[in-house]
Amino acid sequence: MLTDLASWLLVAAGATLSTLSLRQLESSWRDLRRLRAHRRAARSAIQKSRMDLLEVRNRAKLLEDTVASGTQAVEKVHQAISSTTFGLIDLFSRDDATRASARRARRNHDRKRRDLYQAVRTTNRALHVLAETLILDRAEKRVIEKRKKAP
Repeated sequence: MLTDLASWLLVAAGATLSTLSLRQLESSWRDLRRLRAHRRAARSAIQKSRMDLLEVRNRAKLLEDTVASGTQAVEKVHQAISSTTFGLIDLFSRDDATRASARRARRNHDRKRRDLYQAVRTTNRALHVLAETLILDRAEKRVIEKRKKAP
């Protein structure tokens, strides 16, 4: 009788400990799932800020390339028009003084045209550097500050 009671007590204690262990295991799994979800969300936020920063950089580069290629296209059209105009003046002028004057005007025009479009290219590069310094550095600082604040 005493051994039966002791056996039942041991079985009951084992069952109680098993139940408590299973509940603790379920709680641990639930906490682990929450932790993993929080970690995924944190990684997602960091990845989003990285992608936003990359998008800003790509847009700035695209804008610089667009202005550069547009400037080059306009310069070529301008050069074709001026070459045609000065070529026709040279072809149809009747005296050498007019031809010489047109050639001087053409050299002067070509030099000014090159200087003008070079200034546009330089300004475009300078604006790109300025935009990168102002916008991207500010965005990078925000990302760094968010990392410092995150646990």
